[in-house]
Amino acid sequence: MTKITPFLWFDTQAEEAMNFYVSLFKNSKVYNISRSPSGQAFTVAFALDGQDFIGLNAGPQFKFNEAVSMFVNCEDQKEVDYFWNALTADGGEESMCGWLKDKYGLSWQIVPKQLSELMNDPDPEKSGRVMDAMLSMKKIVVADLQKAHDGV
Repeated sequence: MTKITPFLWFDTQAEEAMNFYVSLFKNSKVYNISRSPSGQAFTVAFALDGQDFIGLNAGPQFKFNEAVSMFVNCEDQKEVDYFWNALTADGGEESMCGWLKDKYGLSWQIVPKQLSELMNDPDPEKSGRVMDAMLSMKKIVVADLQKAHDGV
């Protein structure tokens, strides 16, 4: 296990969420599930693309919010679409600028690597147009960022 591991508090869905997340990301695995006497998962330990996580079923006292999100650095539009569609399915919610909440309430940022590349253009007009385009999007669309960058 890594030295610093995100610890996620769920009401009762830690095992379900873990299985869902592990199914989405390559190089992911379940390490351990500890169960209560009733048989329900109490804690779950897993990795998503090499990043360790622990989940806890501890009741409804605390909910996820946007103060913490999972940032997914995507190679291209195909990968953005894959994660966006999977994480907004079955009750997930789109937000703005590449942010979403999945069906468990956890916030994610689904971001193509091209966003950073285009926003870091040394020409402030080009990078400004990219920023304006991104601020108007829910799911980030690489082709639209490129058009804004190019002034099309």
